[in-house]
Amino acid sequence: MRRTPLVVVALLALVGTLGFVAVLRSFSHDIKLPSLVSARCLVSANGEVELDPVQMANAATIAAVGVRRGMPQQAVAIALATALQESKLENREDGDRDSIGLFQQRPSQGWGDPDKIKDPRYSADRFYSALKRVKGYQKMRITDAAQRVQRSAYPNAYQKWADEAQVLARALTGQAASAVACTVTGAPALRGAAAATALMSGLRLDWGRGLPTSAAAEQAAGLTVAVTSVTSGWRYAHWLVSHASDTGLERVRFADLQWDAGAGKWQPVTNDGGIDDRKVIAEVFR
Repeated sequence: MRRTPLVVVALLALVGTLGFVAVLRSFSHDIKLPSLVSARCLVSANGEVELDPVQMANAATIAAVGVRRGMPQQAVAIALATALQESKLENREDGDRDSIGLFQQRPSQGWGDPDKIKDPRYSADRFYSALKRVKGYQKMRITDAAQRVQRSAYPNAYQKWADEAQVLARALTGQAASAVACTVTGAPALRGAAAATALMSGLRLDWGRGLPTSAAAEQAAGLTVAVTSVTSGWRYAHWLVSHASDTGLERVRFADLQWDAGAGKWQPVTNDGGIDDRKVIAEVFR
């Protein structure tokens, strides 16, 4: 008889636990529950932003397209704030009505063919083209400039992402050093020559003419990108780290710092190894 209360308590605890799990499951379609172990990216540039690898890669692509087009840092921030609001930096195909992609652009509103809009580079390029036609956008609030392009039913929604977008823009345009740090867990997506080829292909697609063929050397162990300034070096270094999870990138070195996939952070290089501020070296898993 003395054990009865303990049994009752145990049963109540079990029921409570099962009920809590059921509640979580009931909301699973509306919220994204964090996994116990996941790769994350931390961006630190006069503020901090945490993204998952998919979001980070998309943010880096949006920034690269802007820099390649010669758009100012503020334009990149506006684009990033817009994508954060419209899609949470995910290339979505399930938006309102026929809205597609990072910016939820609608084919029926003249943004282009659906298959093209699904390409982050195309959709970013179209966004910048529209933004460039907005007179004085650099002096506007981010939400006002974004609204002139998007014509959203919620014109002030973009402003809540302004701080995060500025942090990302500073880092991804090379205005901050060692600002993008991603931790990569699990087995590499690719190895050796396949990983190096994937990195080079992505670089050329995102940076276009900003990365002439002669500026990069590709090998089975990785690739090297020659740069003309510290700013451009950090642009490429941050882009590489941003795309680490889906390419098999293991290590990036620039100037006197090195990022490793396992450690997930930038640390001083312990030996010279030919490292300087004229080239970014990327090594892949073998």
